This record gives sequence, structure tokens and C-alpha cells, in this order.
Amino acid sequence: MAYVIAEPCINEKDSSCVEVCPVDCIHPTPDEDGHEAARQLFIDPEECIDCDACVEACPVDAIYPEDLLPERWADYARINAEHFANAQ
Repeated sequence: MAYVIAEPCINEKDSSCVEVCPVDCIHPTPDEDGHEAARQLFIDPEECIDCDACVEACPVDAIYPEDLLPERWADYARINAEHFANAQ
């Protein structure tokens, strides 16, 4: 199962989730190129180990397991996938 960062992250980009991720799968981190330009953070589904740590750490409740993503934010599953597809 993949985790998805949804609309509440837009323009927030709080890095609490980045700090607790044991496999560094949330990008762009504050020290990576593109962080300033990005509107939100993204979870790499290939690297994510589904530990759930990011969900608890997110101060704006923006992170959901894909199968529990609210319908109103369903497009964020596609947006997240496209972000990593375009990065390759």
C-alpha cells in the first residue's frame, strides 16, 4: 500500500514527516533542490515501507494510506505518482 500526501500539505511543507521517516522516502526535503519551488511534499511509493510514522508526525493531517484517501483528495494519488514518474 502506498501513502499519499494530500491538499493540506499545499504550501505548508512542514518537514516533521521527513524527520521521522526511517527510509527517507519523502521528497523534496528542505536540503534538496526543488524544495522551495515545490508546493507540497511527496512520498516515493517504491521506497516507502508503510511504517505509518509520517501519518502521526504530520501536523496538518495531510498523509493517508492510499486506500483511505478521502474522495475529495483522490487526485493526489495521481499527482504523487506523476511526481515520481517525472523525476526518473
